[in-house]
Amino acid sequence: MSELRELYQTTILDHNKKPRNFRVPEHVNREAQGVNPLCGDEVRVMLEVEDGVVTDVGFQGSGCAISTASASMMTETVKGKPVEEVLQLFEGFHDLLTGPPVDEVELGEMGKLAVFAGVREFPMRVKCATLPWHTLKSALEQSGEVVRTE
Repeated sequence: MSELRELYQTTILDHNKKPRNFRVPEHVNREAQGVNPLCGDEVRVMLEVEDGVVTDVGFQGSGCAISTASASMMTETVKGKPVEEVLQLFEGFHDLLTGPPVDEVELGEMGKLAVFAGVREFPMRVKCATLPWHTLKSALEQSGEVVRTE
């Protein structure tokens, strides 16, 4: 578990300093806004979905290191995946942070996102990590509502 904790810290710092896909994609046909008023995190997730596949994704906003790293890793993970698989990833990520503790097999299924398992130790930070994911889900569902994690 200490290896996972060290990887968590390294990964969070790297994705916070150099967030991937921190941009507006050239073609956007779905997007959503998300805010966490309690800590000030704000994120905008923009997607291009073609034939049921996320072909491009980007995000913008400001927030803490956990929120930024989560959005960065999320965009890397979902690009090129079918929408149904992305929604399953959302459920898996949400369960990783809010459900019962997971075993090593379940962690392995999350791939690089498993580093966020450490966030569950800090309940106040769970909303920081899940805000980009809830915003992504809202964009995919085209709900038109601002996501709030208060």
